[in-house]
Amino acid sequence: MTRTDTRSPAARDTTTREICAQIDRLVDARSARVAAHGPHFAELWELAVRRLQGGKLLRPRLVMGAFDTLASGTTAAPRAAALEIAAALEILHFSFLLHDDVIDEDLVRRGEPNLVGCLVAGKMPGNTIAAPPADGSGDTTNRTLHWARSSGLLVGDLMLTIAHQIIARLHLPEHARTRVLDLLEAAVTETVAGEYCDVGLADGAFVPDLSLVLDMTRMKTASYTFELPLRIAAVISEAPPAAEIQLGEVGRHLGLAFQLQDDLLSAFSPSDSHGKDQFSDFREGKETALIAYARMTNAWPSVEQLLGAEGFSDDSGRRIQRLLTECGAREFIETLVQDQIRTALQVLTRDDCAVPQATSRFILGLVDSLDGRRA
Repeated sequence: MTRTDTRSPAARDTTTREICAQIDRLVDARSARVAAHGPHFAELWELAVRRLQGGKLLRPRLVMGAFDTLASGTTAAPRAAALEIAAALEILHFSFLLHDDVIDEDLVRRGEPNLVGCLVAGKMPGNTIAAPPADGSGDTTNRTLHWARSSGLLVGDLMLTIAHQIIARLHLPEHARTRVLDLLEAAVTETVAGEYCDVGLADGAFVPDLSLVLDMTRMKTASYTFELPLRIAAVISEAPPAAEIQLGEVGRHLGLAFQLQDDLLSAFSPSDSHGKDQFSDFREGKETALIAYARMTNAWPSVEQLLGAEGFSDDSGRRIQRLLTECGAREFIETLVQDQIRTALQVLTRDDCAVPQATSRFILGLVDSLDGRRA
């Protein structure tokens, strides 16, 4: 596709700097409160904050891009609120990542040790806190992992609360703030439902089929990654209700496409393309749409034998890659990604579309970056 985002690179960089500065302000405002609870907790907070920054800022950039095009010429106050929401959504995203890393027992995120991984390695700021020493009461490694994962879970809870507090205190008209809070609750509920389904599929509590896996994929990521930012931008910019609904529809399709692309990247790309352990989804026996499709083919017995097996190796991962390609699973998911993108774009070109052309151009530019992305 041809890039259609009319904003200059300098403008995009300015928005990113604004978002990062807002995140820093919100975090710094809470550091003194955290420090009052002792040096150990303060150092955990500092390490978590370092892990908070460094992502693609997709969700906050979606909020600001949509808001700036929907509310051209608006007063400074709503834009200040939009920046706070943008930062809050990145903090919300971080809380979900922390919980996800604990659930999946991952130690790497964005190509480097995540919070749990840093704690396991004893990489606290200043090296004043290390993993708990052995005292003869159990296995040191298991105790260290339990401590590190528990720490990640607790910080995730704290970040989730902070994100909610930021949005609850926004300087917005009461009806707009209430609507944003309702959207936030709906997105968090849907994300938790998706994560619950993901764990149930991974642990064999639910019978896996392609329809259920696609529902899980949509709920777990699509809702809060695309739909929530776009709908919030519509609300705080006072766009027509029809525009909010249509942006939500666009967001659902783009969100599913985004997550399915993540599954493809994790399955077929090297670690430096997606920031996770090589073959981590295969090693964990993760129930992705790729695997759900393979279940319906003659390749499944061979895939099943390797997936999540004890003694899993890189050779096992490469073998699964070949099987998923040969059975058509890879092509099917690639086609599904394109179908979701195409459907999203059709919403923006319907005769009854209430989304302004400037916002549509912003989304088209986003689709351009999404189509064929590497990470």
